Amino acid sequence: MIQISRQGNDVFLPVKVVPKSSRDRIAGELDGVLKITVAAAPERGAANGAVCKLLAKTLGLRTSQVTVESGHASPRKTIRISGVSLEDILEKLPIGKT
Repeated sequence: MIQISRQGNDVFLPVKVVPKSSRDRIAGELDGVLKITVAAAPERGAANGAVCKLLAKTLGLRTSQVTVESGHASPRKTIRISGVSLEDILEKLPIGKT
């Protein structure tokens, strides 16, 4: 199970990013984190930007509401999602729906 946490109006989502993949997609759960593959290379924040854009689109949010909180240079990151309820995130993310 993914360890999603909430602090104030923000939700924190642990992810594992696989850059330079064939396409951008949410691949499901892996070892307690959300696995996300992106086509962008891990150079100059391109993969981080692609992750934020994909999550924002999936959740129906503005890209500015989704940011990398920690792990900028690591495959394992914590994503901060602002202005959305935990219930909305669980409903919209393809977690356990395969």
